[in-house]
Amino acid sequence: MNIQKSNNVVTTFVLHEKKGADWISLKDKKTTPSGRVFLVGAGPGDPDLLTVKALRLIQKCDVIIFDNLVSKQIRELFSAQAELLYVGKAKNNHSISQSEINQLLINKAQQGLSVCRLKGGDAFVFGRGSEEMLALKEHNIKAEIVPGITAAAGCGSYAGIPLTHRGLSQGCTFVTAHAEKTLDIKWQALAKLDHTLVFYMGLSKAELIETQLIKAGLDKNTPVALIENGCCPQQRVITGHLNQLSSLVQTRQIKSPALIMIGKVIALAEQLQWFNEKPSIDSAINELTQLSA
Repeated sequence: MNIQKSNNVVTTFVLHEKKGADWISLKDKKTTPSGRVFLVGAGPGDPDLLTVKALRLIQKCDVIIFDNLVSKQIRELFSAQAELLYVGKAKNNHSISQSEINQLLINKAQQGLSVCRLKGGDAFVFGRGSEEMLALKEHNIKAEIVPGITAAAGCGSYAGIPLTHRGLSQGCTFVTAHAEKTLDIKWQALAKLDHTLVFYMGLSKAELIETQLIKAGLDKNTPVALIENGCCPQQRVITGHLNQLSSLVQTRQIKSPALIMIGKVIALAEQLQWFNEKPSIDSAINELTQLSA
């Protein structure tokens, strides 16, 4: 756990409307019992995908409590004056329990501090943000939600895979393949949807996903994609068919964090691929400068 002590001045956030949008104004004052927690989605990894509000909060809050899926590039934007608390969870390696995280949020807010609870993706999509919000509400702690881009949307776009496409998919379904005990998924219902299916935290269950969907009636040749480190410079996209899913995970040595996407839209990936061809911002600016010269 990396902790940096903050000073005795607490930044209090005051939200007010300006031309229909919420803006954050800041006041420095002595510590009071009226702390506040912001449950913030950090998006899928690229710091350029942070919302404006999320960026302001990680640069102004007294305390930042962050997860394993918050990328290194985003961590580099944290305020140097903030107290930093890592509470990340990985498979078979939980640095702290969920109940302890809830209590930590409550304690910091009750000290009168502004707290940024930063989560990968969106806090309300498989992020347990609602559980933390309920705990805060039970203790009458002021709390706000700051939405983020969920991994399915961000990673799909960066891989050139649309979640929906006319004539191919009229909907998408997000599924978590993680469960504390038994994985309870309605496989036949998923197979009949004809939607794009996106499995979060599914690498260790790849063989189960493959066999159960085929057993439920989904065509074994349905396209699949594995997106590793989506929206980051080291992103990898591996495509194949449903009956190859588990073997692709093994032979291509796919590591977490990774998403599994299944559906007809994946056939568009090669045509819509752009991320690996993307020039750097500096290169793009230089090209524009040359064109305008």
